[in-house]
Amino acid sequence: MADALAGIKVIDCTRLLPGGLCTMLLGDLGADVVKIEEPGRGDYIRTMPPFAESESYMHLVLNRNKRSVTLNLKTEAGCDVLREMVRHADIIVEGNRPGVMDRLGVGYENLSQVNPGIIYCAITGYGQDGPYANMPGHDLNYMGIAGALELFARKGETPLPPGLTVADIGGGAQMAVVGILAALHARRVLGKGQFIDISMTDGVVYWLSLFAAWQFGFGKSPRGGEHVLLGQFPCYAAYPAADGNITVGCLEPHFWANLCHALDRPQYVAEQFSMDRAPAIFEDLSAVFRTKSRAEWFAYFASKNVCVGPSYTIEEAMNDPHIQHRQMFTTVQHPTEGEIHQLGNPIKLSATPGSIRRPPPQLGEHTAEVLAQLGYDHEACEKLRAEGVL
Repeated sequence: MADALAGIKVIDCTRLLPGGLCTMLLGDLGADVVKIEEPGRGDYIRTMPPFAESESYMHLVLNRNKRSVTLNLKTEAGCDVLREMVRHADIIVEGNRPGVMDRLGVGYENLSQVNPGIIYCAITGYGQDGPYANMPGHDLNYMGIAGALELFARKGETPLPPGLTVADIGGGAQMAVVGILAALHARRVLGKGQFIDISMTDGVVYWLSLFAAWQFGFGKSPRGGEHVLLGQFPCYAAYPAADGNITVGCLEPHFWANLCHALDRPQYVAEQFSMDRAPAIFEDLSAVFRTKSRAEWFAYFASKNVCVGPSYTIEEAMNDPHIQHRQMFTTVQHPTEGEIHQLGNPIKLSATPGSIRRPPPQLGEHTAEVLAQLGYDHEACEKLRAEGVL
């Protein structure tokens, strides 16, 4: 059975998380992904703990279904090799600050002359233009500027880093995949590729959705503890159970009524969104939920038609029967690390399901193989290696 993106060739010139996750998802869906890495050092993420045996688990969870080629893009010969790769590719993804690839002579304008069909995706913090385009930043900065960070706080308190890197993953990696797939489809009509400008900050702004609607409609920005989805009312909150935390997501009145009756608190049904009563209801329900374990509550509510569930650690999620059934955690065999853990593929396609065809590559593992496919013989490769290009 063919993979959805079988035959599509991707060049990954990114480092760290957003680009790595983007291209891994394309690889999971069948694309042939070649990861370009700095000779000797590779992607910075290879040095970050924790480690399996010798390889960083940060690298291992972001780079399966890829081949690794070492290439020094600070040399003209290295850029020549990249241009030759682009000649046979469909997509190139990079994550440098605006203008870096242009200065090296391998920006979109240059590469589109080599291959007019190339789809060039640039993932940056703030985008290719605008007042902040050349500023450095990380996920927390993008979240703050986009207006999202203030949502992650208790009422009146300083916001906390969300934990999950929303800008990197939601604003960067996933938006890039959507843009790339759209450009692939458009290429059938246009007959040529195009440039994709992905700003992680833009992506976070897009994710504001319901909270932006609050601002648009009421003229007031919601903050932590000041919105129904941000812990303002007892119907949508986390509560301490005897052995951890339980989640209650009973936004709809009928779910809230079912919860109240199940807990023998019918008097709360009419007080779902009472500002005055919320503190007392929170206190009472907290005391109730402490009387049983998460598993006991989950089993108790299973037949009550309410939105309740346990709040897990990652280890607990890995052992949950539903998560296991959906195969969202798996293992693969690695040539040096042995059996390694991997995340599953969240995109379930009935006719062209994704697959894990390659374990995460060792640094430069496929350099000779990829260059041979481009027509470089052994002697040419050794010459480039001696010159510090590979």
